[in-house]
Amino acid sequence: MAGIYIHIPFCKCRCLYCDFYSNTDMSLRSDYLDALLGELSLRFSELRGEPVETLYIGGGTPSQLSVSELQFLFDGVARYFDIDACREVTLEANPDDLSPEYIFALRELPVNRISMGVQSFDDQELKFLNRRHSAKQAVEAVGNCRKAGLENISIDLIYGLPGQTAGRWENHLDRAISLGVPHISAYNLIYEEGTSLFRMREKGLLQECDEDTCIRLFESLMDKLALAGYEHYEISNFCLPGKEAVHNTSYWKQVPYLGLGASAHSYDGDFRRFNKDDIHYYIDRIKEGKVAYEEESEDLYSRYNEMVLTSLRTKWGMNTGKLERLYGKELHDYCLQQAYPHIRSGKMSYECGILRITRSGLFVSDDIMSDLFYV
Repeated sequence: MAGIYIHIPFCKCRCLYCDFYSNTDMSLRSDYLDALLGELSLRFSELRGEPVETLYIGGGTPSQLSVSELQFLFDGVARYFDIDACREVTLEANPDDLSPEYIFALRELPVNRISMGVQSFDDQELKFLNRRHSAKQAVEAVGNCRKAGLENISIDLIYGLPGQTAGRWENHLDRAISLGVPHISAYNLIYEEGTSLFRMREKGLLQECDEDTCIRLFESLMDKLALAGYEHYEISNFCLPGKEAVHNTSYWKQVPYLGLGASAHSYDGDFRRFNKDDIHYYIDRIKEGKVAYEEESEDLYSRYNEMVLTSLRTKWGMNTGKLERLYGKELHDYCLQQAYPHIRSGKMSYECGILRITRSGLFVSDDIMSDLFYV
């Protein structure tokens, strides 16, 4: 099986924290959509005939596309792959784009899952983040999806904002739980270099949330969602039973995927390909009938490191038998040797050949995975 990711870089405005590639020049939309289908015609064979199980349209803000533009995109993809056979077709969306009319029109498309960038249920926090929707619009958007029969909804939340208190964060979680959405992703605010947020911190215009507070907010996140019946299946992702994000889970299980669009990444099991994050370069290259990516081959050790990075993020953990089959006894033994201090401290567990990070280890998961890397 395989997946397809399509990057739609267009946004009305840039959020304070976002470092994903985006562009506010809406006049490029038509040329860009043509280029996406042109790239697909050049690269569909990279999936080596694997059936496509998931299609994910991310951004940017894909809900800035009209329904007719999305139809054009789906029609183009359907010339190469059977979209009707996809288990999951996700569209990322901003809450204020999800009007009843837009949602009902989406029913005519293959979309069966909505990933909604809510981020906060507090209007002051939303204004600080430069989000263009209100808390009320987020709640209404969930209702609009349900009325249209789109029940498979994921919402994104951010914690660790400057000045955020445990009480305010718990209110957000209560609001999210009350909506009954089957999937919630929650991310600690990161100050990525090049973002407005990063520049504000560097200028002393805001005070970053301290580490102890962020840990308490993460603990609250895990506790509240567990009590509400959500499974913590990946460091930042929670779902009701059986409602894992199929597409994202395929990344963590190293399933091949084809990434289309400016800045999109791809992986076929042997090579990683990275499209340049420049929409003009991307459109021009595809018009010339040329690919827009750079490529790097993965050697044995980089594939091992990738397995460490992806599998240990999840509840399924790392199967050390599979590790030995794929990468040999030397790396298998190295991995367990590096893991042993963390197992002894209780930050990892090792049972029935499965290596996992425990709850106490989640707070230092980056350090644990770094220790297991082969460098």
